[in-house]
Amino acid sequence: MFRKILVGIDGSEPANRALETAIREAGVWNAEIHVVYIVESGLFASLPLDNTLEIIYSVLQKEGEDILEGARKKGDAAGIPITTHLRQGHAGSQIVSLAEELGADLILLGSYGKSGVDRLLLGSVTDYVVQNSPITTTVVRS
Repeated sequence: MFRKILVGIDGSEPANRALETAIREAGVWNAEIHVVYIVESGLFASLPLDNTLEIIYSVLQKEGEDILEGARKKGDAAGIPITTHLRQGHAGSQIVSLAEELGADLILLGSYGKSGVDRLLLGSVTDYVVQNSPITTTVVRS
């Protein structure tokens, strides 16, 4: 039985499928859903802080807000309230940290992120969470 489900989303199709799975599971278990979008600020850590970097970060944050709003709308359409979280940092560690903070008993993730290039640069967020989370983690395959 699950009471709190955390879903990591990034706008990709696998992440959307993970969200849909969470909505179904929440309906079965009467569980809370928390959805998190992470702005990967580590990508820019070695760059000098200037207006360009601030603009890029702002664009990524706006993208996250839009994706989280879409998740809320999907939950509303299914009659399942969704709490959203926007964080920055390493996506995998932020997901594990938030799950522990919330007392989540299930993490749902898509099987891959935005692109193969991102996966090579960042490593797989899903792999990181599976390897490092003490919380039950389900990978929704594409």
